[in-house]
Amino acid sequence: MHIGVSLTDMLTDVDKLYLTTAFALAERGMYTTSPNPRVGCVLVRDGKVLGRGWHIRTGHGHAEANALANAAANGVADVSGATAYVSLEPCAFHGRTPSCARTLVEQHITRVVLGGLDPHPKVSGEGVRILTDAGIKVDVAPDDLNVDLNPGQRVRFTQARPYVRLKIAASIDGRTAMASGESQWITSAPARADVQSFRARSCAVITGNGTLKADNPTLNVRDDAYAVDGYLRQPLRVVVASDGDVSGATNLLAAPGPVLVAHTASRVKKTVKIKREGLEWVACGEAQIDLKTLLAHLAERDCNEVLVEAGPRLTGSFLDQGLWDEVVLYQAPVLLGVSARALGAFDRSTLADAVRGELLDSVMVGPDLRVRLRAIR
Repeated sequence: MHIGVSLTDMLTDVDKLYLTTAFALAERGMYTTSPNPRVGCVLVRDGKVLGRGWHIRTGHGHAEANALANAAANGVADVSGATAYVSLEPCAFHGRTPSCARTLVEQHITRVVLGGLDPHPKVSGEGVRILTDAGIKVDVAPDDLNVDLNPGQRVRFTQARPYVRLKIAASIDGRTAMASGESQWITSAPARADVQSFRARSCAVITGNGTLKADNPTLNVRDDAYAVDGYLRQPLRVVVASDGDVSGATNLLAAPGPVLVAHTASRVKKTVKIKREGLEWVACGEAQIDLKTLLAHLAERDCNEVLVEAGPRLTGSFLDQGLWDEVVLYQAPVLLGVSARALGAFDRSTLADAVRGELLDSVMVGPDLRVRLRAIR
């Protein structure tokens, strides 16, 4: 930790209140900031809030700049001597927008309280260094408070892959479809509407060719509740198809937005490639799909969070290989029986080898139960 930085749990109750406000502001960008992190900022002087701001969209003003603009709109052009409460370490380099750390220095901020350090290799600790070198006191919350707000950014920069969230709709006895493949609809309309929130926050949605053939899904965000200023961001839709054949995906291909087909190098059928704007193919493995290669490719495309909405085979592969961070399981109050399809096609012979997770929460969504698990590393 750089000299001059206090990594402390001795933040006052007032500090915690303003930092909580910064995080609440950051959440307003939940569905629009990708691939940038969600960040909020509150400027305070002498117990009075001067300005509030949050990052809305990539290429637009960052949280600190928007808080300064808000202060100016409130009639406060001079914020010298103020404390900036920021949910994440200010950026240290000039990209599409100026360095926020240097902007705070130029505005003569005297103290900065952070909810966590930015894992971006161009920022991590550098934003703090710029502040402390200018004589600004910096306090950092002892525990990274961005775990739930920006989980994908940390995983992408530390593991070179996105944060992987597996969405599963199942019966109470853990079945996702009848033996015939019939699955629409096991869960209720409220549960399906709830899934829209996870799509909306994701950079990409992954499915398998089997799901395309069985359900012909669209996999886009359709609820305008997740739009900001009329902008409804759509995730990249990814199809895992060894032979590259997505000709039957009529709903997915008819909806606007980019589509990526992950195929094998040896089995792809060149003749089935379809000409469509925004449709791409990428080889991920020679004879069979390599999910690690696919995830690495998505990380290179700046994908922070991905949502997997697939059948038991692909879902089971993510679970079996440990390539998951969170499970979002919707369980309907129905029983489908032993011949119905299991939620994940993978096998374990002992309890010691079981796939285990930490319970994040469980809530009722309409008549269904939504359970969220986080992988134990």
